[in-house]
Amino acid sequence: MSKPEETTAAAPAAGGAELQVPEGEIESNWESVIDNFDNMELTSELLRGVYAYGFERPSAIQARAVVPIIKGHDVIAQAQSGTGKTATFSIAILQRIDPAIKNVQALILAPTRELAQQIQKVVIALGDYMQIKCHACIGGTNVREDMAQLQDGVQVVVGTPGRVYDMINRRAFRTDALKMFCLDEADEMLSRGFKDQMYEVFQLLPQDTQVVLLSATMPSDVLEVTKKFMRDPVRILVKRDELTLEGIKQFYVAVEKEDWKLDTLCDLYETVTITQAVIFCNTRRKVDWLTDKLHEREFTVSAMHGDMDQQQREVIMREFRSGSSRVLITTDLLARGIDVQQVSLVINYDLPSDREKYIHRIGRGGRFGRKGVAINFVTEPDVRMLRDIEQFYSTVVEEMPLNVADLI
Repeated sequence: MSKPEETTAAAPAAGGAELQVPEGEIESNWESVIDNFDNMELTSELLRGVYAYGFERPSAIQARAVVPIIKGHDVIAQAQSGTGKTATFSIAILQRIDPAIKNVQALILAPTRELAQQIQKVVIALGDYMQIKCHACIGGTNVREDMAQLQDGVQVVVGTPGRVYDMINRRAFRTDALKMFCLDEADEMLSRGFKDQMYEVFQLLPQDTQVVLLSATMPSDVLEVTKKFMRDPVRILVKRDELTLEGIKQFYVAVEKEDWKLDTLCDLYETVTITQAVIFCNTRRKVDWLTDKLHEREFTVSAMHGDMDQQQREVIMREFRSGSSRVLITTDLLARGIDVQQVSLVINYDLPSDREKYIHRIGRGGRFGRKGVAINFVTEPDVRMLRDIEQFYSTVVEEMPLNVADLI
């Protein structure tokens, strides 16, 4: 599809050149906000899928970005995790593809296998009434099965860069019908060293492919991608103050020594298992250590981190999603791949090492429009980080009350 003519859809703010854009942020040049799914001119089957999925109204990023993507613009959207980004590009992709054509029309790349599978689930759920096929093309799975699925005819592929590149090279993934390419968590992908693989995939796409890029931050690597591969993109920034930790009650527990965290967690355990909880540690070693300690005390918990192979990780996620396992201990690596409806409690056993990770973690416990509780274990050296987080997100983290169980 050729590029739309109306690339001047919205003029940058007056005196755009003089505007001081904070480092790591883009400057918006698209002002239109459509805060009702009914007004987005979606097909009736897609609209049914959107409402069946449980959405009632668009989030800030959905209200701004769905329509320009549907119109065919290249789009850079900057918004944090937990703000409804996945559904933003999923809805737009589903609106733009032709279910009658059994070839790949949209490709979505993500940094982790878990996130790719998560996106696949969202696309399938939203497209429930549309007869479309969406395939997850990820490492750690059978190459032959991948090829068979692709040859069987799918319209949307979600994948990780290595496997997607491999499938295109083997000619199992034909790109001639491709019209949309979406890069999710672009900052994360580039920091993982996928840059060369991503560029290689880019080279293999048709010239007029529409490019949509989503990123929580805009480091220079991401901006380089936008300059190299995007034409006159629409830029949408959902500012941090529009990012809401609303609906998530945040507490801290002052723990005098690192060694006392374990007892504190055990005291909380009954509270924790009321629903499902995710406990974050900063290292894989700590995840293993904490899991062993809790097992010794006969608490039932499961653990997941990047050292485990794909099959193990899938079994653990399946158990957690089905509710047969109620407490999951994990690292930041997997923070972006966990979206379990029932998670309403997140515990930061270790406070994250940087403030961006905080929203990725606790956003799990209150995905767009849902409620949740976050409990942070804070030792003396963590106090500064906690203050920094409060200031950064304009939020208040209060001391945990005794009746915390009633709030979950």
